[in-house]
Amino acid sequence: MNGPKIGLIDIETAPIEGRVWGLFDQNISLNQITSEWAILSFVFKELGKPKKSLVYLDTSAKEDPRDDRDLCLALWNIIHEYDILIAQNGKRFDKKKIYARMIMHGFKPPSPVKIEDTMLMARQVAAFTSNKLEWLSAYLSKVQKSKHKDFPGFELWSECLAGNPKAWAAMRKYNIPDVLSMEQVYLTLRPWVKGHSNVAVYSDGEKIACPVC
Repeated sequence: MNGPKIGLIDIETAPIEGRVWGLFDQNISLNQITSEWAILSFVFKELGKPKKSLVYLDTSAKEDPRDDRDLCLALWNIIHEYDILIAQNGKRFDKKKIYARMIMHGFKPPSPVKIEDTMLMARQVAAFTSNKLEWLSAYLSKVQKSKHKDFPGFELWSECLAGNPKAWAAMRKYNIPDVLSMEQVYLTLRPWVKGHSNVAVYSDGEKIACPVC
């Protein structure tokens, strides 16, 4: 063991669909749900590796875009192999959403993984104008969080679910820069963070090692 395996991950999910009586302040009961949410795509990149090494997978080839079993299997293998994963809002959203879908598909638990959440890191170390990736990437990264101008707002998700190839291409272009910008945000914030996962414990070396990098 010569150090931890660290990667960055970001998922995009399909929304819950249901029948509602109005547009504002609705209380939705379970029997109003017509389609459950699912994972539509994800990007994974090993920390420090070149851009060409990243992995992008989506459900565009599926008859039903909400069929995310293969995506969940790929995510299970990544989580099972890696020691630390970096994600924006990863503790509250990405990890729990991924685990929810794995459980629903009947998977066994992968090996434990630690999450370094860039949103929580930013919140801990400074009083930035915003802790959203859009703001953090604008000021702390050379790679900007992408926008989907051809499919604004919810239209991107709607068109992907409708099987629009151009929308799926836009989803790929939208999803990938999030991980690239997040990597630079993480590396910028990492020296400032208290309580970061101790990476030195993954080293076999006898010399004193930095617990953060």
